[in-house]
Amino acid sequence: MKFRPCIDIHNGTVKQIIGGSLKDQGDEAAENFVAQQDAAFFAQLYKEKELKGGHVILLNPSSSEYYEKTKAQALEALHAYPGGLQVGGGIDPFNAEAFLKAGASHVIVTSYVFRDGQFRRDRLKELLSAVGREHLVLDLSCRKREGAYFIVTDRWQKYTDVELNSDTIEEFSESCAEFLIHAVDVEGKAQGIEEELAAMLGEECRIPSTYAGGVHDFEDLQKLKELGKGKIDVTIGSALDLFGGSMKFEDVLTYIKK
Repeated sequence: MKFRPCIDIHNGTVKQIIGGSLKDQGDEAAENFVAQQDAAFFAQLYKEKELKGGHVILLNPSSSEYYEKTKAQALEALHAYPGGLQVGGGIDPFNAEAFLKAGASHVIVTSYVFRDGQFRRDRLKELLSAVGREHLVLDLSCRKREGAYFIVTDRWQKYTDVELNSDTIEEFSESCAEFLIHAVDVEGKAQGIEEELAAMLGEECRIPSTYAGGVHDFEDLQKLKELGKGKIDVTIGSALDLFGGSMKFEDVLTYIKK
């Protein structure tokens, strides 16, 4: 298990939000923490700690009045740590290469591939043609409905009809370098991990995969390590002291190294 740091940007500012509260209309979100530092500050910190594979996430749609400010922050982070960070949020075949040239190691994609509730193989092929499998991370963030996990898109606001299970995980593994999976129902709440989802990822994932959502103490990290069989990486947001939480950044790094 590795620690994957995060930089979430909303309305041009680094924040931690409650994932399920995000709304495009009015650019609203319930905030847990708003950073005084810019995105480049956190990117430089992660570079100094030699933490690779962190996620820079743009939480505004391209239609938002804040999108350009959010994008500018993301680009500054990529410039500060070239090759060390992945970027997601509104990625498509037309802008993906620009983010890679700006310093992203990978682009993270959900909504372009899972469109109007459906998995679009034609769109996945377009992305693979544009960036190659080695630079593509599929975001399989999900919410539970009727006893099963379904992939959600458009900044976690829309359900698809694509269930996350052993078959879909195996299928998607053939077309990307990594997975990023937010447990959206517990994202930003720091009240414990989604254990059933973590166990499924530990059982089914065959490529590098990162779990996000609900981690609030070191007991949660231990549970994730056990349920994920040591192969599922973790990102921590609101619970980390960098973002106003109680888990000390340095202690987390020490724990993970052990």
